Amino acid sequence: MSSGWARAGALAAVLAGAALPAAAPLAAQRRTAPDYELGAGAVGTLTDEVIVLAAGVQGGWRPSARMRVTAFAGPGLGSDLETDALVGRGELAVHFLASPYSRGIGFYGGGGVAGVVGGGVDQGYVLLTLGVEHRPGGRGGWWIEAGIGGGPRLAAGWRWRRWH
Repeated sequence: MSSGWARAGALAAVLAGAALPAAAPLAAQRRTAPDYELGAGAVGTLTDEVIVLAAGVQGGWRPSARMRVTAFAGPGLGSDLETDALVGRGELAVHFLASPYSRGIGFYGGGGVAGVVGGGVDQGYVLLTLGVEHRPGGRGGWWIEAGIGGGPRLAAGWRWRRWH
């Protein structure tokens, strides 16, 4: 047997709880991702005709935890069997991060476009890459990529991350 006062009190408690705004998670409960990344790296490609080695800067933006949009640009050296020339290489890629919060090793895959200008090599390429990076969930770390984009492609460097 229950009293009318007990039922009225329970109903008032439920209504009061529903009227309260939902509490925001504590800072330790939130998982955030870096907003921006800045890095330095080197890219090397090899084809039957031209070898391109470029060193430059890389910028990145993470619109979500698992997605990164990167741009790389830098001067380099293009070499065929007869001549060596200064070239410029640029890349624009989107990466999918398999473990964006890892404090150890993280893997990612990506694709985009690349281009080389100068030294008689004005060419655009499709870029496909697989990479491994140290501390994708930390403030910075090294990265290494292998893939294709103007021939077989190897790249390596360092990224610094700004967290929100």
